[in-house]
Amino acid sequence: MTDPARPAPAHASAPEPPSVRLLLVDDDPLVRAGLRLMLGGAPDLEIVAEASDGGEVLPLVDRYAPDVVLMDIRMPAMDGLAATEELCRRPHPPQVIVLTTFHADEQVLRALRAGAAGFVLKDTPPAEIVAAVRRVAAGEPALSPAVVRQLVSHVAGSGANGRQARARAQLGQLNDREREVAVAVGQGRANAEIAETLFMSVATVKMHVSRILAKLDLSNRVQIALLAHDAGLIDRE
Repeated sequence: MTDPARPAPAHASAPEPPSVRLLLVDDDPLVRAGLRLMLGGAPDLEIVAEASDGGEVLPLVDRYAPDVVLMDIRMPAMDGLAATEELCRRPHPPQVIVLTTFHADEQVLRALRAGAAGFVLKDTPPAEIVAAVRRVAAGEPALSPAVVRQLVSHVAGSGANGRQARARAQLGQLNDREREVAVAVGQGRANAEIAETLFMSVATVKMHVSRILAKLDLSNRVQIALLAHDAGLIDRE
């Protein structure tokens, strides 16, 4: 029998949110030290390993199972593009954020097409890098529509007709509703906005996005957006 005079036991505190596990990849130790400093202070981020070359990435991913890889593009042995392509060919790879010094760079666009979830400039303010890592870990879009347009326009003159034909053929695998969702993703709309615009529930939008990724063998929403842009379905103005 409970003693009424005795205070009720305190409820157990809510469990801490799971940490986002990070792998830092950059050949410059000063850059890695800066990233470690800015990211290590976030309570929900945990740096589990560091690499100085793309060739070290796959073994470290196998050993430490990071959720997000911050990947430098330009490294002297295996560069970040090759490492990203190898990593994203695997089943269930971690999310990749490319580190770069250029906004509109063909290698960045190639990394995004290969499956990277976004990119950040090396001089990005710390709070924005932390926010980008959190968004990508949560499966949210990491690039604004303006940035996607800039990247696509940067290489628009090189093989654009071939890319458009391939993109349209690939999108032809989708039904009408999935195609509408793909275009909305390409416009940079969040799930709630897509749901409101297309008169469906957020859960249904998520289902359509998952089906698009599976049908087209894509890794993330950025690849859906790039495909919609390549197909000429998004206004580039």
